[in-house]
Amino acid sequence: MSEDVTFRVFRGEPDEDDTPTGEMVDYTVEMDEGMVVLDVIHRIQAEHAPDLSCRWNCKAGKCGSCSAEVNGKPRLMCMTRMEDIMEETPENTPVVVKPMQAFPLTKDLVTDVQWAYDLNKTIPMLDGPEEMDWRFDQKEADRVQEFRACIECMLCVNTCHVMREHQLWDEFAGPRFFVRLANLEMHPMDQDETRLEMIKDDYGLGYCNITRCCTEVCPAGINITDNAIIPLKERLVTEYYDPIAIIAKKLGLR
Repeated sequence: MSEDVTFRVFRGEPDEDDTPTGEMVDYTVEMDEGMVVLDVIHRIQAEHAPDLSCRWNCKAGKCGSCSAEVNGKPRLMCMTRMEDIMEETPENTPVVVKPMQAFPLTKDLVTDVQWAYDLNKTIPMLDGPEEMDWRFDQKEADRVQEFRACIECMLCVNTCHVMREHQLWDEFAGPRFFVRLANLEMHPMDQDETRLEMIKDDYGLGYCNITRCCTEVCPAGINITDNAIIPLKERLVTEYYDPIAIIAKKLGLR
């Protein structure tokens, strides 16, 4: 059974100084059973605002393109069911849809995530033995398999206070890339000896104070905090701050 729904959508783009400018615009459309937020946005484009900009691709929660803030929470629009949104939205109140607030605005619901591509190029790749006959325990493979589920939607970065409030883009790698770094550091065949120092000095892991906000918004269900960030912090402590471990290393005991 169909019913009408009102979306309050941000419309705007940066000015000459790259300052986001715009307004919230209300659109009322018919909502069909089974719709997700992205379906409603598409209907708004079809019936009211063909120039509304929205990035999307797979509509299956695999490409990470349609990230936005719906009712103040970072989500994938294609995986956010309207029946759930209607339950959380007060009666006679519009559903509010905004672009990710941490990233520079491109237009409407589209943000510029070039930072992620640039940072990704700086991370040293896996440095394994030249002989490609790599063998390791299945438990070691299972430990890093979770990290490979990341779809690079950047919702975790958008909700991270270090990025969103303090804008430390040049000093902090952010939760998405700590997931990638953990994947590399925990790989049983990795031999890179520089990456850990980069995590400490270049990627600013120390800025993270374990609020778990990144884990809460991850659509892939990756336990970013407990399985990636905290183990990386433990490795840094062992390598650079634990006096017993440091002595043991100098004596060749580890």
